[in-house]
Amino acid sequence: MDIKSIVLRQVKMDLLHPFTTSVGTEYDKDFILVEVLSKSGLSGWGESVSIVEPIYNEETVQTNWHIMSDFLIPMLMKASIQHPDDVSDLFRPIRRNFNAKAALECAIWDLYAKENSLTLAKALGGVKQQIEVGVSVGIKNSVDELLRQVEGYVNEGYKRIKVKIKPEWDLEIVKAIRREFPQVPLMADANCAYTIEDIPHLQQLDEFGLTMIEQPLDSDDIIDHAKLQKELQTPICLDESIHTVEDARKAIELGSCKIINLKIGRVGGLTETKKIHDLCESRGIPVWCGGMLEAGIGRAHNIAITSLANFTLPGDTAPSSHYWKKDIITPEVKMKDGYIEFPKGDGIGYEPNMKLIDELTVVSRTFS
Repeated sequence: MDIKSIVLRQVKMDLLHPFTTSVGTEYDKDFILVEVLSKSGLSGWGESVSIVEPIYNEETVQTNWHIMSDFLIPMLMKASIQHPDDVSDLFRPIRRNFNAKAALECAIWDLYAKENSLTLAKALGGVKQQIEVGVSVGIKNSVDELLRQVEGYVNEGYKRIKVKIKPEWDLEIVKAIRREFPQVPLMADANCAYTIEDIPHLQQLDEFGLTMIEQPLDSDDIIDHAKLQKELQTPICLDESIHTVEDARKAIELGSCKIINLKIGRVGGLTETKKIHDLCESRGIPVWCGGMLEAGIGRAHNIAITSLANFTLPGDTAPSSHYWKKDIITPEVKMKDGYIEFPKGDGIGYEPNMKLIDELTVVSRTFS
């Protein structure tokens, strides 16, 4: 794999609807697109999932640009890359900065698949032809507004509903959804909004038959999650706590969770995602693919990784039209009857819409 140049583009897109969680509300999305061009004439694409504020993790769009420009890209340009797995090893001396690493590594994976005339799913070892689609519902102004939105998603055919919760926006809304939709697969995502002192409160969620409660406690806390899981019938799913295969191993051995949410950006790329997937499969821990309001490039990578066998629960892989008036890929990601079919083209299988990308680009830089 002979890299000719790398292009970074900072892009800004407006969300169709505001998206509110326990940590804030997003109205638009600034992110970085990565294009890696090889001397073969092909290019691979990646997308950083960081946002402008360090509220999901410590990374931001600005820090990603800095880390990629000043450290990771110079390392890549000097290295001999035979396989995308080499990138993970190459970046190991740089601490954390998982989102920045993932954006570049995903572009290399896309390029590798194209150079070998493979779909990205096939290059990763995927075994599926389609994936089930879930949807995430943010915090609303009222229970009635929430129920109307959930009803719409159920009618559209989504296979799972995830609702964002926080103290004083939890039991009432879960109870209301269960009353109206008793059979729908339902989970609650807390985004670290609770403490170990909330055990009696969280135990009340057990009566609603939730698939899981996601990351109820602090992002760096697998000890108290283990204590909490012993007190709950509802499975705990860890998200923010898991960055590496070692994090996953420790959480599983401690009994901190029964499910793990895998986000490519959060764990530093597709190679580490595969490692965590394989560990969880060997330990009987199901995984699913979480979302970070990705545009089309990032969404395509999520679809590809979900082709692996142990992604047994619907992910946050809603179609393009759920988030954007117009996505930056062609064709856009579409859902039919709650499923997304895998694209047939090489690499991610979707073509970047360069005209729209150029219109949305705030700043770009080429490294050669």
